[in-house]
Amino acid sequence: QVQLMESGGGLAQPGGSLRLSCATSRSTIIRYTMYWYRQTPGKEREFVARILPSGFTGYTDSVKGRFTISSDNAKNTVYLQMDSLKPEDTAVYYCHAGNIWGQGTQVTVSS
Repeated sequence: QVQLMESGGGLAQPGGSLRLSCATSRSTIIRYTMYWYRQTPGKEREFVARILPSGFTGYTDSVKGRFTISSDNAKNTVYLQMDSLKPEDTAVYYCHAGNIWGQGTQVTVSS
């Protein structure tokens, strides 16, 4: 069964950086496309980034050039490097693969 465990959220200032991690199993990371989504209160969960087992990546327009998704197959972990953070990036960030979601990690961008 797919299991996902996010970490790395917290408070950052505008213009700052955070790195989120999503720990999973080797079978998951080599088999599934891995996604990051985010959600703010009262809004639907929205796609942020994805990485295929081939390494091909994709991003929503609002984070292109600022966020980078990557995977470390040796550590069975997917990362979301978030740079040049903006207050509108504040949300709970979720890792997703297959039909499973992680528990989420809060990211707050505020001065």
